[in-house]
Amino acid sequence: MNLQKNICIAFLGNAMHDSRITNLSKSLHENGCTVTTISFDWNLLQTDYDDGVLKIFKLAKNKFRLLFYLRFARLLISELMKSPAEIFFAEDIYTLPFVVITAKLKKAKVYYNSRELYAFLAGLRNRPWLQYVIKTIEKYFIKKVDLVLTTGEMDSEFLEKFYNITNTLVIRNIPLFQKPQNKINYREKYGISADKIILLYQGVLLEGRGISVVMQLMVNCRNTVLIILGDGEQKKNFQALSEKLQIADRIFFVGTINQKELINYTAGADVGLALIENISISYYHALPNKLFEYIMAEVPVFASNLPQMKAIVDAYQVGVSVDLENKSELETQLNNLLDDEQRRIKYKANCKTAAMELNWEKEISTLLHRIAVDN
Repeated sequence: MNLQKNICIAFLGNAMHDSRITNLSKSLHENGCTVTTISFDWNLLQTDYDDGVLKIFKLAKNKFRLLFYLRFARLLISELMKSPAEIFFAEDIYTLPFVVITAKLKKAKVYYNSRELYAFLAGLRNRPWLQYVIKTIEKYFIKKVDLVLTTGEMDSEFLEKFYNITNTLVIRNIPLFQKPQNKINYREKYGISADKIILLYQGVLLEGRGISVVMQLMVNCRNTVLIILGDGEQKKNFQALSEKLQIADRIFFVGTINQKELINYTAGADVGLALIENISISYYHALPNKLFEYIMAEVPVFASNLPQMKAIVDAYQVGVSVDLENKSELETQLNNLLDDEQRRIKYKANCKTAAMELNWEKEISTLLHRIAVDN
């Protein structure tokens, strides 16, 4: 498909380590688009990055949060105004107002990637004033965009009802179809004995992602080790918890992995964890990319039984979905999975079949057709 569109993507985060933006940019480029991405980093980079296609601005994050957002806004507006794009993607609520205003001035299209229910994030559940501000901003600007992208049917249904809109399109967080070329051998790398089952968590280290849940389980599940791929604001807290529980010698914090290499790290595990906790509406609707990344890497899944995740796990028989509120069942289900190698082999084979359908190339086709007709 030769789209011949000029497209600009804006994101408050490091796009180099964001699979959704990486995959979107690749697909748009392969279909004849000129794509530029504006993004920001406050953890990994030491200086700004610019390769002519991707720009990442280094932001300093300190106690003066207002200064952080003012510099972010100034840089973003400046870059947006320079862009000749016909279609602008706002990749989060933080870029949405600036992208909408700029695009309207330029008479360009706006696509809003609502990858979360931002007004209902777990971190806002005890901050009603901030939740109100985000709802107000989103309610105003979401009605001025041409298309709202979501990561699941439940998110689309919720946003359409909550904001009285109809222009949503589901594009799930699904990886490119690929196979590991150089699978990481964790046992060799970290001296892990053959009798240990390697559990894997990959993603941002935040509250409510089930990391503390699995650490508690590991106290009694002595035949496990945990590999953690990613970084985040809760890393030090999780390290402290592992020390408190006396399991620190069985937990390996590997850090952030480049998207191009991630599948090699994922494939080295025995079981992939997607234990999202039901602590907010956004989390209840969860359908995270890690779930599909485990499937693509042919790693059996141990996941929450939240509705959208359970639907995938059950439909493709790629693992086990569990009730995180039932601690005894949770431990029993994990032990059953760990003790039954043949069951894991079966789930692994089902992952291979599921990956033929659950891949980005198939998922993105509906958006590409929409872009083709959007003038």
